[in-house]
Amino acid sequence: MATKKAASAALKITLKKSLIGAKDNQIATAHALGLHKVGNTTTQPDNAATNGKIQTIIHLVEVTKA
Repeated sequence: MATKKAASAALKITLKKSLIGAKDNQIATAHALGLHKVGNTTTQPDNAATNGKIQTIIHLVEVTKA
């Protein structure tokens, strides 16, 4: 029997600080999220993988519920 999954919530992530001077893993994480320039915004699903990426660069981004 198939069950219906509820639509998962989404997060709106905006890069607020420059990646200049950031560690290599933080730059790679920002690029993996689709954030390249200050002011870039992306919408990502609210799941464990995304939350882990956000914790890596939390000091560089602003996160809101979408």
